[in-house]
Amino acid sequence: MKIAIHAADLDDERIDGTRVYILKMLEYFGNISSEDEFLIYHKSDFNPELTPPDFSNYSISKKNYPFLWTQTRFAWEVFRDNPDVLWMPVHNIPFLRRGKMKTVVTIHDLAFKIFPEYFPKKDLKKLNFLAGLSIRNSHKIIAISEATKKDILKFYPEISEEKIKVIHHGFDGEMFFEKVQEKEMEKVLKKFSLFDSQISNPKSQYLLYVGAIQPRKDLVTLVKAFEIFKKKTNSDIKLVLAGGKAWMWEKTIEVVEKSEFRSDIVLTGKVSFSELVVLYQNAELFVFPEMYAGFGIPILEAFACGVSVITARNSSLIEVGGDAAQFFKTSDSIDLSEKIEKVLGSEELQTSMIQKGLTHLKNFSWEKCAKETLDVIKN
Repeated sequence: MKIAIHAADLDDERIDGTRVYILKMLEYFGNISSEDEFLIYHKSDFNPELTPPDFSNYSISKKNYPFLWTQTRFAWEVFRDNPDVLWMPVHNIPFLRRGKMKTVVTIHDLAFKIFPEYFPKKDLKKLNFLAGLSIRNSHKIIAISEATKKDILKFYPEISEEKIKVIHHGFDGEMFFEKVQEKEMEKVLKKFSLFDSQISNPKSQYLLYVGAIQPRKDLVTLVKAFEIFKKKTNSDIKLVLAGGKAWMWEKTIEVVEKSEFRSDIVLTGKVSFSELVVLYQNAELFVFPEMYAGFGIPILEAFACGVSVITARNSSLIEVGGDAAQFFKTSDSIDLSEKIEKVLGSEELQTSMIQKGLTHLKNFSWEKCAKETLDVIKN
């Protein structure tokens, strides 16, 4: 079978869960389905940290074009190469498609439907149009969580439930499980002003958030909860916001800059995978306040690094956190501050959460995800 794959997102400088998902699928597809031919298209140069392997059954094509790449150059290349099936790992299928070609699309989330106010207006119409086109015109839909499937059926009631297959993201924790050497750990912590030579164990000195800076991540609630906790406990703990600016980030940064505890809040900007592991492994607590998530891979990364997790009770975060996380009421800074105090105040609770997190991780496998995804693509 000849399978075409849209992989232009792997060219992007910013690394997010969707791009990790595409990369992980390409790391498994070639071995799992060695009898099939995979036509992989991208636009420019791969991000060095998102470069897929080049298996013998992979044909990787870089096809640059300045305008509407998916609907122009990509659509033409796929039309010309005439594959049996097209897999779109993002919701943007080409208008121009051969009638006999099967199309499978992965829907990560419909956040723009639920929180339209948190998306730039210029993007909102585009997102709605492309999602509708993809959901209505694909042969099969992969939803990455039960929450996403529920949203698809809510906003597109004409879609048959049988058309949707839920396949959870996996988790490849090798780099997160391995303890970073002391020298490298010290180097990274010093870079972000988190290392104190007077403290033998730098752990417990900061709370950690990992992800983009944009409104839906609800970092304003996290900063306010941090302030409440600091005032109540007089703690020296810091807050680390690890990730680059995405869109509509201005209000979040303004709240950080105006915080009375600004000196205890660290904005790392974009971090490498190796730096990320150090930040996870030395955090006392991981906090993920997102208002809505298609999946929430950072929660699993924190579990793998032996860190307790607090996250908002909504969307797929309930599935991903399972019985290992502590949940707070979405956008409630008081409830979040109380949960932070509860977890930090009990070593017994932290130990229990860490053990449950490591057990819960076993439910998520990239190999399983790849096999199930290929099954939908091919059948």
